[in-house]
Amino acid sequence: MGDPLDRSATWPYESGKPGRFSYARADHPTGVACEEALGALDGGHALLYPSGMGAVTTVVLTLLRAGGTIAVAEGAYYGHRVLFDHLAPWELHVVEFDQTGPPPDQADLILVEAPANPLLTMPDLATAVAHPAPVVCDATVATPLRHRPLDEGCDVVLHSATKILAGHDDVLAGVTVTRDQGLRDRLHLTRRLAGIVASADTAWLVHRGLGTLALRLDRQEATARLVAERLADHPAVATVRYPGFSYLLSFDVADGVTAGRVERSVRVIENATSLGGIRSKLEARHRWEGDRIPTGLLRLSVGLEEPDELWADLDAALAAV
Repeated sequence: MGDPLDRSATWPYESGKPGRFSYARADHPTGVACEEALGALDGGHALLYPSGMGAVTTVVLTLLRAGGTIAVAEGAYYGHRVLFDHLAPWELHVVEFDQTGPPPDQADLILVEAPANPLLTMPDLATAVAHPAPVVCDATVATPLRHRPLDEGCDVVLHSATKILAGHDDVLAGVTVTRDQGLRDRLHLTRRLAGIVASADTAWLVHRGLGTLALRLDRQEATARLVAERLADHPAVATVRYPGFSYLLSFDVADGVTAGRVERSVRVIENATSLGGIRSKLEARHRWEGDRIPTGLLRLSVGLEEPDELWADLDAALAAV
């Protein structure tokens, strides 16, 4: 990735008038270069944010009004629901629904996830986009290389670029992509006014990651398929969830105590949160998500380690229970 890193916060006016870049809270060259690359992947107009949560906050502030209801997919990223509950004093109402079926009639905004993290269900996008409310699809786990929700009629695609888009566990970033230029401009205005703007360093690191995205995803996905197949035959594993693509899977052991023993027993795999990086990560999710998921659920994000080395580590951890 050869685009220069421009950390400027301001740029001189041109003949007494603001040029293409004047103040970094609006736009900056490094960010725009990254956004152009991201937009090309998803088939729309991309905007970059300092985190995935910054992206979803911008979407809600732009598309939902006080008293509105947002319908959120069950079993999807728990942080979205935590954020929306935090916004309850602004009369934001939340209802969770099974995204494999139709959204609730009262929804004013629909948020699905393809696939959901950590239960890994896929949304029925045809039913969702038939609803009159705008549809936002979080495609962080799928990436634009495996799924492009704009092609299926969604209004906004979300990504936590912290994950596999950047891919190296060294940056926080979020993305929105829209096909409608007017909607992109509305999101951009909210981002600019609220200051939810990614730095030049963040943009440069995300853009760097895109250069190896296809190679990393192919390798991580191939290993994830292998691990999912072996876990399905393991006597200590009750359930395996894998959508058939991507680097992320989850599986259930007997209970929360057992899950804790497994995550503390891995040596090659990191016992850490997040996903999509080049190093594999495993964690028991009940500590964060509570009763919305099984107590024995473990989420595994597969990295770039040798498949047999990764499996040997996981098999030994499961044997330790």
